[in-house]
Amino acid sequence: MSASALAPALLEALKALLGNRVSTSESDRAQHGRDESSHTPQLPDAVCRPESTEEVSAIVKLCAINKTPIVAYGAGSSLEGALIPLQGGISIDLTGMNQILSVRPEDLDATVQAGVTRKQLNAHLRDTGLFFPIDPGADATIGGMSATRASGTNAVRYGTMRENVVNLTVVLADGRIIRTRSRAKKSSAGYDLTGIFVGSEGTLGIITEITVRLYGIPEVMAAAICAFPTVEAAIDTVIQTIQMGLPISRMELLDDRAIEAVNNYSKLDLPVAPTLFFEFAGSQSSVEEQAAIVEDLARGEGASSWRWSTDADERGKLWQARHDIHWALRAIRPGTRGWGTDVCVPISALAEVIRETRKHCAQAPFFTAMVGHVGDGNFHLSMQLDRDDPAEFELASAINDRMVHLALKLGGTCTGEHGVGIGKMKFMRAEHGDAIDVMHLIKDALDPDGIFNPGKVLPPKAA
Repeated sequence: MSASALAPALLEALKALLGNRVSTSESDRAQHGRDESSHTPQLPDAVCRPESTEEVSAIVKLCAINKTPIVAYGAGSSLEGALIPLQGGISIDLTGMNQILSVRPEDLDATVQAGVTRKQLNAHLRDTGLFFPIDPGADATIGGMSATRASGTNAVRYGTMRENVVNLTVVLADGRIIRTRSRAKKSSAGYDLTGIFVGSEGTLGIITEITVRLYGIPEVMAAAICAFPTVEAAIDTVIQTIQMGLPISRMELLDDRAIEAVNNYSKLDLPVAPTLFFEFAGSQSSVEEQAAIVEDLARGEGASSWRWSTDADERGKLWQARHDIHWALRAIRPGTRGWGTDVCVPISALAEVIRETRKHCAQAPFFTAMVGHVGDGNFHLSMQLDRDDPAEFELASAINDRMVHLALKLGGTCTGEHGVGIGKMKFMRAEHGDAIDVMHLIKDALDPDGIFNPGKVLPPKAA
C-alpha cells in the first residue's frame, strides 16, 4: 500500500503534531512492516514517533476520526507477525518514549515509558542492588514485553510479565488515557484491567507507561551445564527438580541440533547432545546445596560432563550463547527464512510433546532444532526454510499444526510466550472455545471501530 492511501488531511494533521517525527519514506515503512517471523511483510502508510503519552493520545484521536488502523511498534522482535500492519495505516514507533520515570527502591518497583528496554532499565538499576528479571532473550522494550505477556529464561523463578506488571498507562481507541490500577501490593477494587491489557498485543489499547516489580540481586549466582543421553532423561531431571521445590532461577533445554548451532556460532565446544543449562541464586551455601542436589538428580538420569561456575564472565558467556540461539540457528542454513514457533504444556506432558514433535521433524529436508524454558513447560521449535520452496513451508506448517494440537490435547496452550499475532489465530477457538466470543465482546467495547492492530489475535466471530 502506498503512502497516498492515507487521507491527506490526516497526514497533514499528523505532521502538524509531530513535525519530522512523521515519515512516509519507503525505507522507514519497510522497517516497520516486518518482524522476526516468517510472515509476509506489509508496509504501513506512515510511521509516527511520539515522545509522550499525550502525543500518542493525539495520534489516536486523529486516526479514530478517520478510522485509520494503528499498530504499536517496539523493538521489532515479534515471532508471530504481531507488528505487521495487515491493513496499512499508522505504525506508532514507541522507541522514542525511553524515559525511566521513577525508581522506588523502598517499594521494589519502577515506572518507565514503553520504549525503555530491559537492558536499559537494568543498567539504570545497577547501583541500587535491584534488578528487573524478565528476560525473553532479545533486548525487547518493556512496552512490547507487556503487550505480549513475555517471559523467558527466568520465568521458572520470577514468573512472566503477567506477575511483574503492577499497573499500566494505556491510550484507548478514542484517545482517552487511563491508568489500570494503583501501586498498592494488592487490591480488591474493580476489574483486573492490568491483566486485560497485558498480553493483548496492541489490540485493545496502546500501552505507554508501565510500573514493574523489582527484585534484589542475589548474593551469589552460579551457572551449570550438563549433557544427557536423551531428551527424555533431561526432562525427567527437570520434573524431579521442580517437584523437590528447589528455588532454581533458570532451567533451559537445548537439543543436540541446537547445541550444534551454538557451538558453531558462539565458538563453544559443548558435547553435541541434549543439554540443560541451569542457574542457581542465593547465598553461597544455598547455591552450593542446590547445585549438588541437581547434579545428583542429573547423574541419576545418565547426565555427563557436569560443569558449574560462579564466575561472572563464564556465566555471561554461557547465557549469551543461549540468548544468541535465534541467530545461531539462522547461521546453520544461511539465506533461509526462519520459522520459530512455541507451545507450553503442563510439565508432566512436556516429554511426550517434544518426543512426538522430534519424530515429525526427523525426516524433514530442512534444519530443525528445539530449545525450551522447560522449568515452566515451554519449548520452542525452530525450522530454517528455503525461501523459494513452498513444499518446505507446507511441511513446516503441518509439523507446527500437529505440535500445537497435541499440546492442546494434553492441557497446554498454542503459545507460551511468542504471542498469537497472525500465526496462532487459527488455534484460538480450539483452545478457548466459547470464551473467544467473550474476548470479542471486550474487543468491541474497547475498540468498536477495530482500529487497533486489526487482523491479530482473535479469529473471526462465529457465524
